Amino acid sequence: MTDLINLMNDLLWGSILVYLLVGVGIYFTIRLGFIQFRHFGHMFSVLKNSRKADQAGISSFQALCTSLAARVGTGNMAGVAVALTAGGPGAIFWMWLIAMLGMATSFAESTLAQLYKTKDDDGNYRGGPAYYMEKGLGMRWMGVLFSVFLIIAFGLVFNAVQANSIAGAMQNAFGWEDKYVGGAIMVLAGVIIFGGIKRIARTAELIVPVMALAYLALALFVMFSNLDKLPAVLALIFKSAFGLQEAAAGGLGYAIAQAMINGIKRGLFSNEAGMGSAPNAAASATPYPPHPASQGYVQMLGVFMDTIVICSATVSIILMSGEYVPHGEITGIELTQVALSSQVGDWGGIFVAVAIFFFAFTSIIANYSYAETNLVFLEHNHKAGLNLFRIVVLGLVGYGAVAPLPFVWALADVSMGLMAIVNLVAILLLSGIVIKLAKDYNRQLKEGKLPTFNADDFPELKSQLEEGIWDNKNK
Repeated sequence: MTDLINLMNDLLWGSILVYLLVGVGIYFTIRLGFIQFRHFGHMFSVLKNSRKADQAGISSFQALCTSLAARVGTGNMAGVAVALTAGGPGAIFWMWLIAMLGMATSFAESTLAQLYKTKDDDGNYRGGPAYYMEKGLGMRWMGVLFSVFLIIAFGLVFNAVQANSIAGAMQNAFGWEDKYVGGAIMVLAGVIIFGGIKRIARTAELIVPVMALAYLALALFVMFSNLDKLPAVLALIFKSAFGLQEAAAGGLGYAIAQAMINGIKRGLFSNEAGMGSAPNAAASATPYPPHPASQGYVQMLGVFMDTIVICSATVSIILMSGEYVPHGEITGIELTQVALSSQVGDWGGIFVAVAIFFFAFTSIIANYSYAETNLVFLEHNHKAGLNLFRIVVLGLVGYGAVAPLPFVWALADVSMGLMAIVNLVAILLLSGIVIKLAKDYNRQLKEGKLPTFNADDFPELKSQLEEGIWDNKNK
């Protein structure tokens, strides 16, 4: 069974998904007129007014923090180190490139999630790929398939893996026993997830900015302490990306291939653009400006912050420390800990352990919120089923803290890969609507108006939209 799962992983991530995600990223980049570059500054303008929300939704800032909570996890600290050791410094260039392309894909999926959102029985906004598959494409079966894959990957298995990362870090840094750490995580997570999606959003809003800024501050300290090394580090990344370092040794083709595969794979794992996960948070927001495309801009910024900013912070810590050894034995989180400790002293390892706790813990609650939205999609009358699901999630968090998880981790990768394929097919089929919405938003922006979505301007869409969701925006 393990061999079959590994074979499927190699096929999905080594062939199909890499080409599909890159292709879709290029397609939306061109169709949207290089929106991530032309409107780079506008992403920050939207963020300035992102604290507004109505009773049904969370604010755009909370939606951004929730999606960042899921995106920014151990992959940003451990995954980057793995990409460096497996693919060389050139992998970082390809990680940056895939993030820039992924920003356009993220714009598309998050805009669609906003457009086709609904209200649940408690009056909260819900939406995401499953909802735009049902409403936009008229394919509920496709939404059901997507929801099942997401619940397995994000709701169950990834949370067990995140708990495992926390337990390992606490054991190494403080000598705390796995079972006690697991119990503490279950209690803390339970308090938040039983409070519903708004409590999850408030928690993410409090923790994520502090967590990210502290990590970036430390990375900047390392960078400024080694400013003389910066030109050499950048030269190393670009030379390795195109195999210039290895050309003399005759390993040019292999070196470029390894850098590309590892950089693209790690980048996709980290920023999740096209996976269909972040749109679940985007749909829960009350957008401002009141137009679906405004959430596209907010989530584009999420991809940028995850990969271009936070992953690059880890790169600077490792490459400037002098601890990086090509294809060395020390990799993953251990390499990040060793690199930071060599710059700031022994407390660097403790800081990484604490950072992992916050990164992984917020990932657990954000991942759960994605799964909850998809469970609501599957089962509209959801109270009893939802509480049972919460108990199962917490049980797996406790199990994950004490058990090694290589098999289930591989299983989650397969589930996540299948989920991404279903989502990418859906957003390609709905790409015409994305282009129309982007043009409508930008036309109003050029005319000096506050971009506002009016369903009457899109008669072909009116029958697909949830009644009362967008009508209220125009009153």
